[in-house]
Amino acid sequence: MKRWYKERFASTALIVGFFLVWELACVAFGISEIVLPRPSQIIVTLFDRWPALVPHTVQTLYTTLVGFALGVGIGVVIGMIIGSSRVAYDVAFPLLVGLSSIPKVAVVPIFVLWFGAGTVPAVLTAMVISIFPVVVNVATGLATTEPELEDVLRTLRASRTDILVNVGLPRAMPYFFASLKVAVTLAFVGSVIAETVAGNRGIGNMMLIASANFNVPLTFAGLFILAAMGIGLYLVFAAIEKRVTGWANRKAELAMG
Repeated sequence: MKRWYKERFASTALIVGFFLVWELACVAFGISEIVLPRPSQIIVTLFDRWPALVPHTVQTLYTTLVGFALGVGIGVVIGMIIGSSRVAYDVAFPLLVGLSSIPKVAVVPIFVLWFGAGTVPAVLTAMVISIFPVVVNVATGLATTEPELEDVLRTLRASRTDILVNVGLPRAMPYFFASLKVAVTLAFVGSVIAETVAGNRGIGNMMLIASANFNVPLTFAGLFILAAMGIGLYLVFAAIEKRVTGWANRKAELAMG
């Protein structure tokens, strides 16, 4: 436990130190807020403009969570199919890699053409960008299941479905939660990209308008909000992961104790 407290203290000190150096550097070098606002200016802007920022924050959080949920659902299904079959893995994986290598900003105009500007392109962009990490991790978790465990269940006349449910999926849980922590941060990227290109509301749209008006503190305030939401959701999934897959981390806990 002492090690845990030391790590938390060091992490907090690093974050505070980063913003303190930022603040002092802006003051010492006389950096204009149009170039780089001080953290104190950004915080003041957040408090002053918070009532106007709330609708944009809610919109971005909504589109991100909906797109993320859809992406996770699709990614789990595809990952289970690919991870359960070597043939499916060899055939489908190159296609997934190719699709994932397409810059997501390039698909936003297509979504706008199909569905118009607004919420739907943001949801779809968040969904598309969330799928690949989930597919890769779920498929890897299933594909790396120990053959010995499968052989034991086969000798007990377990079906392929029984093996998947009782061995494959539990063993893939650490991989799955690792993918969730990555995918949820990427989902915010997708939402903001779509809001910037084709949105009429949301943090991305607000930042675009603020930067066009040279309101740099407000632009950075949007970045702070995105960072806070991303960290918050990351911590939520990390807490759920610890509850669900605590067995996978017991060695680390023993070492810390």
